[in-house]
Amino acid sequence: MHDDLSAGHWLSQQLRLLARGDLAAIAQGIVAWRANDEPALRDLARWLRVTRDGAEARLQSEQMGQSLLTWLRAQPMASPDQLARLSDCGEAGPAHYAFVMALALSTIDVPLEQALFTQAFGWAENQVQAALKAVPLGQTAGQRVLTRLAAEIPAAVAEAVSTPPARRQLFAPMLSILAARHETQYSRLFRS
Repeated sequence: MHDDLSAGHWLSQQLRLLARGDLAAIAQGIVAWRANDEPALRDLARWLRVTRDGAEARLQSEQMGQSLLTWLRAQPMASPDQLARLSDCGEAGPAHYAFVMALALSTIDVPLEQALFTQAFGWAENQVQAALKAVPLGQTAGQRVLTRLAAEIPAAVAEAVSTPPARRQLFAPMLSILAARHETQYSRLFRS
Protein backbone atom coordinates (compact mmCIF):
# COMPACT_ATOMS: atom_id res chain seq x y z
CA MET A 1 0.00 0.00 0.00
CA HIS A 2 1.26 3.42 -0.88
CA ASP A 3 -1.77 5.71 -1.20
CA ASP A 4 -5.48 5.92 -0.45
CA LEU A 5 -6.45 3.98 -3.59
CA SER A 6 -4.22 1.02 -2.79
CA ALA A 7 -5.16 1.15 0.92
CA GLY A 8 -8.86 1.30 -0.01
CA HIS A 9 -8.48 -1.66 -2.36
CA TRP A 10 -6.66 -3.74 0.28
CA LEU A 11 -9.17 -2.90 3.01
CA SER A 12 -12.08 -3.58 0.68
CA GLN A 13 -10.69 -7.09 0.13
CA GLN A 14 -10.28 -7.50 3.88
CA LEU A 15 -13.89 -6.43 4.43
CA ARG A 16 -15.06 -9.15 2.03
CA LEU A 17 -12.95 -11.69 3.94
CA LEU A 18 -14.39 -10.40 7.22
CA ALA A 19 -17.95 -10.72 5.85
CA ARG A 20 -17.67 -14.41 5.05
CA GLY A 21 -15.55 -15.22 8.10
CA ASP A 22 -15.61 -13.44 11.43
CA LEU A 23 -18.58 -11.18 10.69
CA ALA A 24 -20.62 -14.24 9.69
CA ALA A 25 -19.40 -15.93 12.88
CA ILE A 26 -20.50 -12.93 14.95
CA ALA A 27 -23.91 -12.97 13.26
CA GLN A 28 -24.35 -16.67 14.02
CA GLY A 29 -23.01 -16.14 17.52
CA ILE A 30 -25.54 -13.39 18.25
CA VAL A 31 -28.36 -15.69 17.18
CA ALA A 32 -26.94 -18.59 19.22
CA TRP A 33 -26.38 -16.48 22.35
CA ARG A 34 -29.92 -15.07 22.13
CA ALA A 35 -31.36 -18.58 21.75
CA ASN A 36 -29.07 -20.17 24.38
CA ASP A 37 -28.09 -22.69 21.68
CA GLU A 38 -25.24 -24.52 23.43
CA PRO A 39 -24.31 -26.84 20.50
CA ALA A 40 -24.11 -23.89 18.09
CA LEU A 41 -21.97 -21.94 20.58
CA ARG A 42 -19.58 -24.88 21.01
CA ASP A 43 -19.29 -25.33 17.24
CA LEU A 44 -18.65 -21.63 16.77
CA ALA A 45 -15.98 -21.52 19.49
CA ARG A 46 -14.25 -24.53 17.91
CA TRP A 47 -14.39 -23.02 14.41
CA LEU A 48 -12.93 -19.71 15.61
CA ARG A 49 -10.06 -21.50 17.35
CA VAL A 50 -9.05 -23.67 14.39
CA THR A 51 -9.29 -20.99 11.72
CA ARG A 52 -6.51 -18.78 13.11
CA ASP A 53 -3.42 -19.21 10.95
CA GLY A 54 -0.43 -19.39 13.24
CA ALA A 55 0.23 -18.50 16.83
CA GLU A 56 0.25 -14.75 16.26
CA ALA A 57 -3.29 -14.65 14.84
CA ARG A 58 -4.56 -16.91 17.62
CA LEU A 59 -2.88 -14.82 20.32
CA GLN A 60 -4.24 -11.61 18.82
CA SER A 61 -7.77 -13.02 18.77
CA GLU A 62 -7.47 -14.29 22.33
CA GLN A 63 -5.93 -11.05 23.65
CA MET A 64 -8.68 -8.96 22.06
CA GLY A 65 -11.28 -11.39 23.43
CA GLN A 66 -9.87 -11.10 26.94
CA SER A 67 -9.78 -7.30 26.73
CA LEU A 68 -13.41 -7.21 25.61
CA LEU A 69 -14.34 -9.74 28.30
CA THR A 70 -12.75 -7.55 30.99
CA TRP A 71 -14.92 -4.66 29.80
CA LEU A 72 -18.03 -6.85 29.49
CA ARG A 73 -17.69 -8.15 33.05
CA ALA A 74 -17.86 -4.55 34.31
CA GLN A 75 -21.14 -3.92 32.45
CA PRO A 76 -24.65 -4.99 33.49
CA MET A 77 -25.19 -6.62 30.07
CA ALA A 78 -24.28 -10.30 30.17
CA SER A 79 -25.61 -12.64 32.82
CA PRO A 80 -23.26 -14.62 35.11
CA ASP A 81 -24.42 -17.79 33.30
CA GLN A 82 -23.47 -16.31 29.91
CA LEU A 83 -20.07 -15.20 31.20
CA ALA A 84 -19.47 -18.68 32.63
CA ARG A 85 -20.48 -20.21 29.29
CA LEU A 86 -17.67 -18.29 27.60
CA SER A 87 -15.22 -20.50 29.46
CA ASP A 88 -17.24 -23.67 28.88
CA CYS A 89 -17.47 -23.08 25.13
CA GLY A 90 -13.95 -21.70 24.78
CA GLU A 91 -12.43 -25.20 24.88
CA ALA A 92 -9.05 -25.11 26.58
CA GLY A 93 -8.15 -21.52 26.07
CA PRO A 94 -9.33 -17.94 26.20
CA ALA A 95 -12.38 -17.05 24.17
CA HIS A 96 -11.85 -15.58 20.72
CA TYR A 97 -12.73 -11.92 20.15
CA ALA A 98 -15.59 -12.70 17.75
CA PHE A 99 -17.11 -15.09 20.30
CA VAL A 100 -17.05 -12.48 23.09
CA MET A 101 -18.26 -9.75 20.69
CA ALA A 102 -21.20 -11.94 19.68
CA LEU A 103 -22.16 -12.24 23.35
CA ALA A 104 -21.85 -8.48 23.91
CA LEU A 105 -23.93 -7.67 20.84
CA SER A 106 -26.52 -10.31 21.70
CA THR A 107 -27.32 -8.52 24.96
CA ILE A 108 -28.40 -5.25 23.36
CA ASP A 109 -31.89 -4.91 21.99
CA VAL A 110 -31.14 -4.12 18.36
CA PRO A 111 -31.79 -6.06 15.15
CA LEU A 112 -29.02 -8.38 14.02
CA GLU A 113 -28.18 -6.29 10.95
CA GLN A 114 -27.83 -3.10 12.99
CA ALA A 115 -25.42 -4.83 15.39
CA LEU A 116 -23.35 -6.05 12.44
CA PHE A 117 -23.32 -2.61 10.77
CA THR A 118 -21.92 -1.18 13.98
CA GLN A 119 -19.30 -3.91 14.26
CA ALA A 120 -18.24 -3.55 10.62
CA PHE A 121 -17.99 0.24 10.80
CA GLY A 122 -15.93 0.01 13.98
CA TRP A 123 -13.60 -2.42 12.19
CA ALA A 124 -13.34 -0.08 9.18
CA GLU A 125 -12.60 2.94 11.33
CA ASN A 126 -9.90 1.02 13.21
CA GLN A 127 -8.28 -0.18 9.98
CA VAL A 128 -8.23 3.32 8.52
CA GLN A 129 -6.61 4.64 11.70
CA ALA A 130 -3.89 1.99 11.32
CA ALA A 131 -3.44 2.93 7.64
CA LEU A 132 -3.05 6.60 8.57
CA LYS A 133 0.07 5.62 10.52
CA ALA A 134 1.43 2.70 8.52
CA VAL A 135 0.96 3.70 4.87
CA PRO A 136 1.06 6.70 5.80
CA LEU A 137 -2.08 8.50 4.74
CA GLY A 138 -3.24 12.02 5.48
CA GLN A 139 -6.56 12.72 7.16
CA THR A 140 -8.36 13.56 3.90
CA ALA A 141 -7.08 10.41 2.20
CA GLY A 142 -8.14 8.40 5.26
CA GLN A 143 -11.64 9.86 5.01
CA ARG A 144 -11.84 8.80 1.36
CA VAL A 145 -10.93 5.23 2.34
CA LEU A 146 -13.45 5.22 5.19
CA THR A 147 -16.17 6.57 2.88
CA ARG A 148 -15.45 3.77 0.40
CA LEU A 149 -15.60 1.12 3.12
CA ALA A 150 -18.80 2.57 4.60
CA ALA A 151 -20.46 2.23 1.20
CA GLU A 152 -19.43 -1.45 1.06
CA ILE A 153 -20.58 -2.36 4.56
CA PRO A 154 -24.26 -3.03 3.66
CA ALA A 155 -23.22 -5.72 1.17
CA ALA A 156 -20.77 -7.19 3.70
CA VAL A 157 -23.47 -7.36 6.37
CA ALA A 158 -25.92 -8.96 3.92
CA GLU A 159 -23.31 -11.59 3.05
CA ALA A 160 -22.52 -12.24 6.71
CA VAL A 161 -26.19 -12.71 7.61
CA SER A 162 -26.85 -15.05 4.68
CA THR A 163 -23.74 -17.22 5.19
CA PRO A 164 -24.65 -20.54 6.83
CA PRO A 165 -22.16 -22.06 9.30
CA ALA A 166 -21.02 -24.67 6.77
CA ARG A 167 -20.02 -21.91 4.28
CA ARG A 168 -18.17 -19.67 6.72
CA GLN A 169 -14.53 -19.44 5.70
CA LEU A 170 -11.34 -17.44 5.98
CA PHE A 171 -9.45 -18.81 2.99
CA ALA A 172 -6.71 -16.27 2.27
CA PRO A 173 -3.51 -18.26 1.66
CA MET A 174 -1.31 -15.31 0.70
CA LEU A 175 -2.35 -13.42 3.82
CA SER A 176 -1.44 -16.51 5.85
CA ILE A 177 1.95 -16.77 4.16
CA LEU A 178 2.69 -13.08 4.74
CA ALA A 179 1.67 -13.35 8.39
CA ALA A 180 3.89 -16.41 8.86
CA ARG A 181 6.86 -14.54 7.43
CA HIS A 182 6.78 -11.96 10.20
CA GLU A 183 5.39 -14.00 13.07
CA THR A 184 8.66 -13.91 15.00
CA GLN A 185 9.68 -10.31 14.34
CA TYR A 186 11.52 -8.60 17.15
CA SER A 187 9.32 -5.52 17.19
CA ARG A 188 6.21 -4.21 15.50
CA LEU A 189 3.93 -1.20 15.51
CA PHE A 190 0.77 -3.28 15.90
CA ARG A 191 -0.03 -6.86 16.71
CA SER A 192 -1.37 -7.91 13.32
